[in-house]
Amino acid sequence: MRKLPLKSLLKVPGFLLLGALGLSANAALGQQKQEGLRINELEYLEKQGLNVMLAHDYYPESHQGGVGIIQNGLRVGTNGDLRLEPTPGQWQPVPKVGKRMVDRDKQEISVRMEYPDPDKNRKGFNPIIYPDLDFAYVVRVRPEGEGFRIIVDLDKPLPEEWVGKVGFNFELFPGILFGKTYYMDEAFGIFPRQLNGPGYYDADKAYQTTPMANGNKLVVAPETDRQTMTIENLKGNGLQLIDGRAQHNNGWFVVRSLVPKGATKNAIDWLVMPHAMPGWKYEPVVQVSQVGYHPKQQKIAVIETDRTDTRKMPATLYRVSESGGLEKVLEANPKEWGDFLRYHYYQFDFSQVEKPGMYLVKYGDYETSPFQISGQVFKRNVWQPVLETFLPVQMCHMRVNDRYKVWHDLCHLDDARMAPVDTNHFDGYLQGSSTLTKYKPGEHVPNMNKGGWHDAGDYDIRVESQADEIRILALAFEEFGVDYDNTTVDQELLVTELHRPDGKNDILQQIEHGALTIVGGYRALGRLYRGIIEPSLRQYTLLGDAATQTDEKVFNASTAPNPVPEIGFAGAPDDRWVFTEENPGRELLVAAGLAAASRALRGYNDELAKESLQIAQELWDRAKEQNRLQRVRPAAELYLATREKKYADFLVSMTDEISKNIDKTGWAVGRTLPLIKNKKYRNNITAAVKGYKTKVDELEKETPYGMPYKPDIWGAGWGIQSFGVEQYFLHKSFPEIFPANYMLHAMNFVLGVHPGTNTSSFASGVGAKSLTQAYGNNRGEFSYIPGGVGSGTALIRPDYPELLEWPYLWQQTEYVLGGGSSNYMFLVLAADKLLNKPQQ
Repeated sequence: MRKLPLKSLLKVPGFLLLGALGLSANAALGQQKQEGLRINELEYLEKQGLNVMLAHDYYPESHQGGVGIIQNGLRVGTNGDLRLEPTPGQWQPVPKVGKRMVDRDKQEISVRMEYPDPDKNRKGFNPIIYPDLDFAYVVRVRPEGEGFRIIVDLDKPLPEEWVGKVGFNFELFPGILFGKTYYMDEAFGIFPRQLNGPGYYDADKAYQTTPMANGNKLVVAPETDRQTMTIENLKGNGLQLIDGRAQHNNGWFVVRSLVPKGATKNAIDWLVMPHAMPGWKYEPVVQVSQVGYHPKQQKIAVIETDRTDTRKMPATLYRVSESGGLEKVLEANPKEWGDFLRYHYYQFDFSQVEKPGMYLVKYGDYETSPFQISGQVFKRNVWQPVLETFLPVQMCHMRVNDRYKVWHDLCHLDDARMAPVDTNHFDGYLQGSSTLTKYKPGEHVPNMNKGGWHDAGDYDIRVESQADEIRILALAFEEFGVDYDNTTVDQELLVTELHRPDGKNDILQQIEHGALTIVGGYRALGRLYRGIIEPSLRQYTLLGDAATQTDEKVFNASTAPNPVPEIGFAGAPDDRWVFTEENPGRELLVAAGLAAASRALRGYNDELAKESLQIAQELWDRAKEQNRLQRVRPAAELYLATREKKYADFLVSMTDEISKNIDKTGWAVGRTLPLIKNKKYRNNITAAVKGYKTKVDELEKETPYGMPYKPDIWGAGWGIQSFGVEQYFLHKSFPEIFPANYMLHAMNFVLGVHPGTNTSSFASGVGAKSLTQAYGNNRGEFSYIPGGVGSGTALIRPDYPELLEWPYLWQQTEYVLGGGSSNYMFLVLAADKLLNKPQQ
């Protein structure tokens, strides 16, 4: 039977999408009796206060998959499945997940799994090395009393050599367990904040921690109603409670049972009893910008409630009085918006309020953080942290000082060695049968140790990230005339000093730094590099100072010590590898970035500006024809940089294709319309933009945020920021068609108006409440980098928005280069410009 998408299900007469409380349809209609778990229309078990998912998510590497539990509105556990290690992490074997089967007569959900997964075994974005083990099994969940059973049936017994190694794991989220208690039979204790020993080496010489407890029945957090859960092994052959951080800093607590020798049917049989609080309801949450609003700006607080919450309460706006206390400014019944994901929404519009000051909103017992209403709201402390902290901290090939603090020392001066051929490296790096250059595998490539930013929470450098970063920074410089100096960047001494002006424009210094790595690589290789990345997982996963990754000395195999030292010791082959590729699409993307950067760098670094433009033109000419649509954006940037007729002619020749794909092209080509005097080009594109506006209007209505929000596994924040930037250019080029509202909605989404109970600004250190535990290179300290913008609220499939206070979930809080933070900066600068524009 074909599954209807969520949006379609909402239109089915009589259908109720069941909410965070896990109510059955009858209870949602008003039945008061507490009912047991039942399968809902989204194919998971639910009752009031409890949801049990099976294989809705498919990302076990980052704690989303297998059996998962949402208890009284908290995701408390996940990844219930057979695993080959006690505490697996990323790059370790995961099963191939089959189709979820739903038996409504038995009220049972099952999924067939098997090892290995042929799509991941030594192939793919992050190749996994599977052992020589083939087996298949079925995981089943079904209601049992006040809880549920987890049953695993194997097709055949495990091979003798794998008995004692394969077990059923269930992961408990640590962030809400630190300091809470547990009982395991007669043993008891607390969940520790940090990894503690003793430990040992297993048969595979991997370090493991001695289990915190062993027994048959585990009680988790018995002192906390909202989290109390009992797990019992009905087979009577034991449970282990293990600290999953022995090998991986990002591990969770693991409950584990080994598969018994010879077992097939009911090889694993657990009874899980999460305490569902009687009458539990999701408490209302009010989502506002954590920074605030301009007086002329539309101001809408979004109120998120339980679907069964029938209370109709007024929302109240208070102004924080200069003399102390709160002054009621506006009280009104919020407008009912409707259902989205698992919640019901209202909107409280206070756009009419323009008096400057600090405000907050109350709805029932919920009170927001204070926020501004001011014409100066975006002038300070909002976009500046991106430019004065985040980008400098990410700078590679530099020492980065911040008063008493050193973010990282001078790093990667030994860049780079040519990657081995026929290599499927981790993180998506592939090297074909040739280096595509004059350099042999292992040979040092000179002039690659200058410029560039570390990508995301990692220390690699991806060419597309560098190119997109200089592009958005250049556009921000062009559009808003950014002239800000609070950082010293010395390219001769290779030192950056935060909060120390040097008389130079910081944004131009950052554009220069990004252009240096692309130009230097092109000059050395005669082509673009794909990326520069650590040669080993041990280096790649290192947290802390980037300078400790390498010995900063160029490795020469002919003069290396014998035996060659291990990674981390002087003389070791720890230099990063440089990869190349044949990728016309990526070449064209980089051409667009370099063309934009060349315009910004004129008058600041003319030589680099000239070389950047020359390389952009060469890339345009050399890129093999693949997808002509990929040429549109670089053609627009090159035309704006050169005014050469060939780029205008190309754009005109693509009029029909541009118009058919206006959602991808309109924002880029709109800037060329005043310059290209071709009637068909202008008229067709303008007509297409009008049609696209209709589609965007429909997208606006899909969520209470006035913004398309369609996350898969990763949070959608970066995509929404990119969408907002595009909306700015559409508004600027077609002001009579596109309003500025969509761009402002995108900015507000990032600043706190987004789904879920965590209303933090995705921009760390920005606003009253923000991500202060984020997936940056300092995540091991449970800290953040000011101005870094995380990926944002993710979707625990099928319907649970989540933004955990936890630094190790890259799909929720990772920073990235390539626009992730700088797109946000662009949006704030755009809002300030548009809202402070003199009235006509």
